[in-house]
Amino acid sequence: MDEIKINQNRITDPKESADDKGFDLTLRPKTLTDFVGQQKIKQNLEIFMQAAKKRDEPTEHVLLYGNPGLGKTTLAHIIAKEMDADIRVTSGPALERVGDLAAILTNLQRGEILFIDEIHRMNKMVEEVLYPAMEDYALDIIIGKGPSARTLRLDLNRFTMIGATTKISSISSPLRDRFGATHHLNYYEPEDIEKIVARNAKLLSLNTEPEAIKKIATRARRTPRVANRLLKRVRDFAQVKADGGVSAQIADQALELLEIDKHGLDQIDRRMLKVIIEKFKGGPVGLTTLAAATGEEIATIEDVYEPFLLQLGFLHRTPRGRMATDLAYRHLGHTPPTNQQNLI
Repeated sequence: MDEIKINQNRITDPKESADDKGFDLTLRPKTLTDFVGQQKIKQNLEIFMQAAKKRDEPTEHVLLYGNPGLGKTTLAHIIAKEMDADIRVTSGPALERVGDLAAILTNLQRGEILFIDEIHRMNKMVEEVLYPAMEDYALDIIIGKGPSARTLRLDLNRFTMIGATTKISSISSPLRDRFGATHHLNYYEPEDIEKIVARNAKLLSLNTEPEAIKKIATRARRTPRVANRLLKRVRDFAQVKADGGVSAQIADQALELLEIDKHGLDQIDRRMLKVIIEKFKGGPVGLTTLAAATGEEIATIEDVYEPFLLQLGFLHRTPRGRMATDLAYRHLGHTPPTNQQNLI
């Protein structure tokens, strides 16, 4: 079996790429009404924002977490739009020094929103500056060094902080506790992905058959960003190979060319499962051993491959290691072993 090397431009990778930014911005919903799916979160945010408006106050701080591509950044911009507030966007890795964050905080006007993406990757020293800023709307600055050092407290305008993360467990408890509302974005229901594909096809003035929309949606891994990417590729295929309209047949041909099957698995996903089935008889196989056999880093397997395979039920995590399930065997045309359940 050949070693698997991750393709940084995988069409099914839910993480944002440089090519996504302009395309996603065109299709991004601007209001809660336009935002499809995540109904419970939408209901809670609507009440949350309406109450803040009635009190003529900025909203409390919000923490959004979930897998990449589910709409955390979109929701942050929607909150800003609904609250009629300006939004400053940055990321955890970009805030390298305390001064970087202090400069942003001191320039925020009342009611403005500070959105920090990948907040779990923020420097711990920088994070500590956020504690009084979020809780007391104050910035503590240490002047001098040694015994003569003193603390100067600057008052800040009341602002709203929105944090987004894919790894909430990596955020310290003191920081988590300072958010007034925490929302977990789940994978989308298939019917919601269909609505998203239909809406975005309309925005792109793309004549798309309902059956073609369904075919794209079922392969989108229940993730809007992947759905948008697939729609873009199918549109390109239709413009080159057809008259620009997307029929079910055109969608099938485009998705087949992309090597994405009916479950949304691409070639790399299938090869990962084949390694487990063919090299390790379906498992269990330890993560370190699997990483060595596939030529991938442990973090890549855990963060890129596993989440969707687990979601589909194609992979088991057991105390003894990773195992391919009966569903994975059948999907790849293999007969499941009769004693597999005894190994779990």
